[in-house]
Amino acid sequence: MACLQPFPAARASSGARRTRRKGSGQRKEARDGWVGSGLPRHKPVFADAAVLRYQFPVTLAACGAAHGELRYSCAIGHEVSSGTKETAFIYAVTSAGLVHSVTRSCSAGNMTECSCDTSLRHGGSASEGWHWGGCSDDIHYGMSFSRKFLDVPIKNVTGKSGSGLAAMNRHNNEAGRQAVAKLMSVDCRCHGVSGSCAVKTCWKTMSSFEKIGRFLKDKYENSIQISDRLKKKLRRKEKSQRKIPIGKEDLLYVNKSPNYCVEDQKLGIPGTQGRECNRTSEGPDGCNLLCCGRGYNTHVVRHVERCECKFVWCCYVRCRRCETMTDVHTCK
Repeated sequence: MACLQPFPAARASSGARRTRRKGSGQRKEARDGWVGSGLPRHKPVFADAAVLRYQFPVTLAACGAAHGELRYSCAIGHEVSSGTKETAFIYAVTSAGLVHSVTRSCSAGNMTECSCDTSLRHGGSASEGWHWGGCSDDIHYGMSFSRKFLDVPIKNVTGKSGSGLAAMNRHNNEAGRQAVAKLMSVDCRCHGVSGSCAVKTCWKTMSSFEKIGRFLKDKYENSIQISDRLKKKLRRKEKSQRKIPIGKEDLLYVNKSPNYCVEDQKLGIPGTQGRECNRTSEGPDGCNLLCCGRGYNTHVVRHVERCECKFVWCCYVRCRRCETMTDVHTCK
């Protein structure tokens, strides 16, 4: 999927080095867009490029945190174009990550084309004793940037926008953006004599990306299989359920997931051998499910750390050396 290619810093920088060797015409393209990436050459400022390179590992970390207890380990390979539940999650979390990172950079003043949400600088409720102020996150700019950067390339790379897989990917991109918007919250600060809360200044802020990742994980676990034959709109594969509407926040997939239990180098599936599991859990992180019935190995790990630290006058800290022994279980 070409829309993921510009994110890693190494690939972006190596592409820039290659274009510099080819002459001034190519150098201008390298400055104006993402040369060789298959993306439209819109003109993100340099701050935007830095945001993108930073966000990709953050997105993968959130994916790993959300899926750490499942057989799927967030390895990006076959899943990107397979049309499975994992494809849906990758598109959604990438889109959400881009919105989150760009919006946060706007609020921090790190980008030239956006800042705080100016629409909330005035207004409020005098009768309830609060008004808008501070720096509200401008999620509208972040969502617009994400649509231009991720949705347009899907149409350009596939050569058509009407295929079922392309429509599925665009829907899952939007589901990721809607997750960020849904989890927005209002923070307030009190003002008044002697710490009273006579007047409050409030602003809108995004939730942590870890919380967004957990929300999308729940959507992943309840994702909806759709028909690969696109007519006027996306529809469920099960004919008996087609009258049930598909929500903007739902994750959609076309094909069933492969077997993640066994390593498949061709598909880029690492398998679950060697994965750490929870011996006492009956859930997906339990050794019985995560190890796919193959059993598990147990070994003892010794942890050494400083503990019971005390300040001694004057002037050093004295600590004890504590050792703990922990059983660690890994899949066979």
